[in-house]
Amino acid sequence: MTPSVTAPGRLSEVARRLVLPTGLASTEWPAIKARTRMMGVQFDQWQADLVRGALGKRKDGKYAATVGGVVWSLPRQVGKTFTVGALLFAYCIEHPGSLVLWTAHHTRTSGETFRSMQGMAMKPRVAPFVENVYTGSGTESVVFKNGSRILFGARDQGFGLGFAAVDVIVFDEAQLLSDRTRMDMVPATNRAHNPAGALLFYIGTPPRPENGAKGEAFATLRADALEGDNDTFFVELSADPDADPDDREQWAKANPSYPTHTPIESMLRMRKHLGSDEAWKREALGIWDAVQGHGVLPAPSWKDAEDETSIAADRFALGVECGPDLAYASVSLAGQRVDADWHFELDDDQHTRGAGVAWLVSHVEELVTANPQIRAVMVDIFGPIKALLEQRPDGRWFFKGTKVEVTPIKVADLGVACSRVLDGIVTGGLHHIGQPQFTAAALSAGKRPLGDTGMWVWSRKLATSDITPIQAATLALAGAQNSTVKKPSRSGRGRVATVL
Repeated sequence: MTPSVTAPGRLSEVARRLVLPTGLASTEWPAIKARTRMMGVQFDQWQADLVRGALGKRKDGKYAATVGGVVWSLPRQVGKTFTVGALLFAYCIEHPGSLVLWTAHHTRTSGETFRSMQGMAMKPRVAPFVENVYTGSGTESVVFKNGSRILFGARDQGFGLGFAAVDVIVFDEAQLLSDRTRMDMVPATNRAHNPAGALLFYIGTPPRPENGAKGEAFATLRADALEGDNDTFFVELSADPDADPDDREQWAKANPSYPTHTPIESMLRMRKHLGSDEAWKREALGIWDAVQGHGVLPAPSWKDAEDETSIAADRFALGVECGPDLAYASVSLAGQRVDADWHFELDDDQHTRGAGVAWLVSHVEELVTANPQIRAVMVDIFGPIKALLEQRPDGRWFFKGTKVEVTPIKVADLGVACSRVLDGIVTGGLHHIGQPQFTAAALSAGKRPLGDTGMWVWSRKLATSDITPIQAATLALAGAQNSTVKKPSRSGRGRVATVL
């Protein structure tokens, strides 16, 4: 049945999930509303509420979402480009000299968005504010007479790197945004011109399971918001999780633009060409895959593996891991016990729990210097820690500015190491000393498949806390168990070969 045509209600009525940042005291919406009306733009009520929330401020005049970001999980054909585009045009007119980056993962998407914004720039009520529209490949942008700019580009072409003093970044197709790309781009907003702070928009559909790491950033932002992140404005529009994919009442529940602004023909066309019911429910109805409520490691087995007297006696190795945006990090130790079982633990020095990573390199250097028996320092060079490493002309990897050589782990070997942790905890061959922070990380870490290989690695997607302790410990265990590693000390120039 096709729903009757009615004006969509407030955002609180149409959103399945709505999380507001705390401390809201005002909003810039009245000024932006005046600008959009001047532009000849009329929002539906729920769209106006989207903008009102994104521009909400605390008593100090800062955007309430300037830290956590504006995170919108929206189905296709809901009017996202129109809403965000009108908001940004009004923002740029209201704030002279603003720099906005609008990025999509694919060149095709960024090109379609830019063409849509070209149309907005040519509207009779908008054109008087526009200095120029540049259409050349690599220069796609709208430049305003007051010095504001909106630049468009695709992340798969490297767009977004090298900018500074950016006021707004729109991460379109956020379901394909990797943590690495986010980490590279977000610092560009550290010197934003707007005294209210920078704004980061993460807008996408629920990630496909096969997206792997590319979907993890968006999933983590959603999980953080649903856990009560005080600094994030999160909105999710979706149908019921068990919706019949052909129930048009569910289409209207997921998409408040249907059928008033998004005609039934558009929905039927998308239904035909998206293919599977799973793709339709995810991308057209906004339904997220079910998320398990616990981590991979069984809590009873983890408890059984606890041994306060456990200690490594041989084959010592360190593992080092950094979190997204280098906001935190952990160092862990692993080795073999005298009874031939394995042991791992979080390096409980106070430095390892400090914020940021400024302490990390010097701390690892001190550990290696004081403990020449350490056979390896294991890292994942495809993760955030790469920012702290350098590859020398001979191909070897070191912490920057030091003589501490690290052993990069291969993706396949990391998958093996994660499985060995699970096996060791379940079968009783791996032990820990019950550190609370280590336990919290271990029991909340999720699982991310490595393609169709059958292997997996730890994932923050399901975690509600910092999981770098278990990630670092897994790396350390791999260094302790592997037969070929790089000696980290100054005297260790070659490989250390051992027999398990």
